This record gives sequence, C-alpha cells and structure tokens, in this order.
Amino acid sequence: MKPLYFLAGGPRIVAGTALAFMAALATAPAVAQQAYPSKPIEIVVASSAGGILDTIGRTAARGIERLGQPAVVKNMPGGGGTIGTAAVARAEGDGYTLGAVATSHAINPGVYANLQFDTLRDFVNITQMVQLTNFLVVHPSVPASNLKEFIALAKEKPNSLTYGSAGVGQSNHLSGELLQQDADIKLIHVPYKGSAQALTDVVGGSVSGMFVDALSAEPFVKSGKLKLIAATGLERSPAYPDYPTLNESGLPGFNGNTWLALVAPAGVSPEIVTQLHKAVHDEFNDPQVQQRLLAQGVLPVASSPQDFDKFLKNELARWADVIKQAGIQAN
Repeated sequence: MKPLYFLAGGPRIVAGTALAFMAALATAPAVAQQAYPSKPIEIVVASSAGGILDTIGRTAARGIERLGQPAVVKNMPGGGGTIGTAAVARAEGDGYTLGAVATSHAINPGVYANLQFDTLRDFVNITQMVQLTNFLVVHPSVPASNLKEFIALAKEKPNSLTYGSAGVGQSNHLSGELLQQDADIKLIHVPYKGSAQALTDVVGGSVSGMFVDALSAEPFVKSGKLKLIAATGLERSPAYPDYPTLNESGLPGFNGNTWLALVAPAGVSPEIVTQLHKAVHDEFNDPQVQQRLLAQGVLPVASSPQDFDKFLKNELARWADVIKQAGIQAN
C-alpha cells in the first residue's frame, strides 16, 4: 500500500481550505446582487403633478432608466417643498430614493426655523438639472413699460404697487424682495397659495404685477394682457432673446432665475452618484430633449455634482441675505 501524504498542518488545513472555498461560493451571488441598480428607483418630486418640477423630474427619470431599471416618480407637495425633501432626507442612502427639488431648497433654511433636515449635511448633490427664466410682468393699467419707468413709478408712489407670489418664502416672493432691495423701492406683497391664482389676478388687474415663469407669462405678454418689464437672469435666455433682462436694464447683477435639481440622501456612494449623474446628463444633452425644453423657456444645465455643490452654497448665502434684510419667516 502506498503511503498517504498530508499537507503540513494535517487534516485541519484541508478542512479549513474546503470551508473557505465553500464560503467563497456562497458569497459570490451576494456580491453579484450588489450591482447598481438592481431594483426600481424612486424619485420624490417635492411638488404637485403637472408642474414644471414634475415635468423635469420625469425627464430625469427617463434618463435614469438608461441604467436598466424603472424610475418611478412620487409627488409629495406641501410646505414650500419641505415635506417631500424631508422624506428624501429620511430615506436610506442606497441610491434607490432621489429627490427633485427647486430653488426653495436653498431658500427654505432661511425661511423656516424648524426644518427637519440640513440642506448641506443630509443630502448628496447629483446635478442642477435646468435653469428657468422668469418675467417681471404688470397689468396694462400700470403706467410703466420698462424697468426704468417701473422703478421711477414705485419711488414716486411708495407702497402703491402690489406684487403677487406663490406664497411667503417662495422664489417669486424673494425675487420681489430682491428687487425692492436693489432698486430701493417699496412694494406691497400679496401672497397666494400658488402662482397660478396670483397670475390670474395680475391679468385681471387686482394685483399690479409679479415675477412668474416665462412659459406661463409669455402668452399673456404676446396677447397684450400683460406688459413685460424685464426678464430675469444675468444674460438673455436663448428661448427669449428679444426680452431684456433686469441686469441689463438698470440693476446690474440682478438674477431672479430659478433652478431645479436632483439630490439623494446622505450616504450614497460616489460611484452611484457618478452613474446617476451620467444618466441624467446624457438625457438633458439629447438634442430632441434640449429642443423641447428650450421651447418651454427651460435651459438644460446637467451640471456636475461638484459644480452643483458650489452653486448651492452660493445660493444658500445669497438668499439668506435677502431673507434677513426682508425679515421673512414662515414659522
């Protein structure tokens, strides 16, 4: 009989090696299952269905579906965007819950004293998706047809002109406050529960004017039911090249453009953020998508996570200063 030979260490080494091999086999499927994404991704839109944030959130969802899983939009309006945003902050940082947010994401920390989240600490920034042009419009009965005349009228008759907004602390409210601060004028704020009713009352003449998104306002401007004073933004919008900006019309540096962005709960890995950003970036850079958005007055941006980080910090500081000077607080 041939002698039996054993590895150094005897049967225990052989048994240990076998156990390690079986453990590796057992864990292999688990490692494979960790590939992202492996299930549907939910995008919480902090507004009602049908609005511009909902529209852009669904555009982002189509881009995210390039990763191979469905992207489902869930609308959670209310609280100036804080309800939906708080839900995102509470979610697991695994990349399966994302949030579509608006300019209010940078405004709310200065307006609400008791937010349930920290805008910088509790989120990972993915991208600024788009930039929106807004118009300062007035009813035709207001004896001003440009910014210079509007400011002169407001200075001649302080607190005689009213401006509507979507509510206290909303972006078009703050644009009105910024206008008063930069132009050294006094207007009367008339808050509504949404911009649609405010716009209706401006068209009807019970409110002098307002800042409102260009897409909603332009039909009334073209029909003569509203007068355009100026457009927001540091430069003229590619969608509205014939409309002068407040920046070029006497208020250098005025920027009342708004924006929409995509964020995730804190803890999402840089690798997943990179995947999500690329998918959204590719969607917003599709020529057909860009053409459709520009026709609605929406400028595609799809900035990098790093650029959006810097942009958001600047926006937080900018609007905090406006809010402090105006003494605004919602709770």
